[in-house]
Amino acid sequence: MADAAKASISLSELGGLICAMRTKKTRLFAVGFALTFIACTVFIVFNPSYGGNSNIISSASLIKSQFNSILSLILSDSSASPISPPPLRISDLMNNRTADLKNRTADLNNQTVDATGFSFNGRDMKNQSGTTNYTKSGVSSAVKNLTWSAESLLGCDVFHGRWVEDEAYPLYEPGSCPLIDESFNCFVNGRPDLKFQKLRWQPFGCNIPRLNGSDMLERLRGKRLVFVGDSLNRNMWESLVCILRNSIADKSRVFEASGRHEFRTEGSYSFIFKDYNCSVEFFRSPFLVQEWEMADAGGRKKETLRLDTIEKSSSRYKDADVIVFNTGHWWTHEKTTNGKDYYQEGNRVYGELKVIEAFQKALSTWARWIDANIDPRRTLVFFRGYSVSHFSGGRWNSGGQCHFETEPIKNTSYLSAYPPKMNVLESVIHSMKTNVSYLNITRMTDYRKDGHPSVYRMKKAMATEDKYQDCSHWCLPGVPDSWNELLYAQLILRLDHKVG
Repeated sequence: MADAAKASISLSELGGLICAMRTKKTRLFAVGFALTFIACTVFIVFNPSYGGNSNIISSASLIKSQFNSILSLILSDSSASPISPPPLRISDLMNNRTADLKNRTADLNNQTVDATGFSFNGRDMKNQSGTTNYTKSGVSSAVKNLTWSAESLLGCDVFHGRWVEDEAYPLYEPGSCPLIDESFNCFVNGRPDLKFQKLRWQPFGCNIPRLNGSDMLERLRGKRLVFVGDSLNRNMWESLVCILRNSIADKSRVFEASGRHEFRTEGSYSFIFKDYNCSVEFFRSPFLVQEWEMADAGGRKKETLRLDTIEKSSSRYKDADVIVFNTGHWWTHEKTTNGKDYYQEGNRVYGELKVIEAFQKALSTWARWIDANIDPRRTLVFFRGYSVSHFSGGRWNSGGQCHFETEPIKNTSYLSAYPPKMNVLESVIHSMKTNVSYLNITRMTDYRKDGHPSVYRMKKAMATEDKYQDCSHWCLPGVPDSWNELLYAQLILRLDHKVG
């Protein structure tokens, strides 16, 4: 009997020893598992590729509940019967994360995400500077990823950069805009190489937003945007009209106010965007001051340039909301370069005047008019700089060519020196009371010897058929689209962030 009791006690003690060992192993396993789990959690939280803050927060409740269960096991009374926590499965965490991502995707699908990082429904826009994906139409997708912020643009020289290949460009399909003049419509005119349309301007110190037509039209709602200058500003004007028109579903809601379809003649033109009650206009003024006629000693009419008189259409655009000026190319023509019996101030016609001096006098007249007539509380003023030409073997009227150029300049040692006239322009702008934003596109255009119409300024043109090649203007789609993206970035800063 005693032997049986001893045996019973021994078995009981043995069972307790086994239970204690099991509890100790469980604790060791739990501690080890907890440490492993914590390490994995830290990796997930601090690995930026794993997801955004919303994913981390959505997973936090699951992590907390599982860790508390493990902690309660470790700290539980060893005499109590151990209760195993529900097993932690990585699949649970991943399922939770997948569900969260689905919810986020659904939320994004319910709002418009434009290429500026602005989310908006109708006119309700909120700055959400961050990552935005692009397609050719500017709609969010996984095709292109580009991050930018208004803050990064503030201290960035957006005009100092390089051209990079980007399959998400151009901003509108070649041949899709019937408003482009024949002389700029290289695709329709048969230019065979289209690689020049796949380049995007990339500043060295920041990113600029892709121009989203719908967003820009919202910013222009009820406003007038006016281009004033020479045919290079008409090039930029047509580019912007096509970009904005591309965002409109009903193209009949975009039309030229007077019904014209050809824009190379003198005068002004205005495209109306009916749904936004806004207009994008162009006023031809190649010098910004007044071209003039006076009688010479023999009674014959003599053409002069009145350096002291602003051009005559200025009263028609002085109250516009945004004005983009330019001048430059007509100051390189023979008459202006020679400067003999052409420049006039008051009743005096200069027998001879250097073109750089005449240019300075003309810009000073323009600056005085701006300071006296433009209300900076209402109107934003921009001046687009000189666009570089690329004639090889002669000038525009003496056999200059560029039809063989299919790649931009890649070696900066081949770029031109900064034009002296643009130094004059900068000096004049800095002396003004009115804030004028200078769009310094000179260097960025200097790279693009591949972007001109050349012989494709007319349909079915061949190099041997046409005496003149156009190596001054730009094919559309093409380089002026990037000028408008820079204008768009500046508008965001000046309208939304009150810069300048």
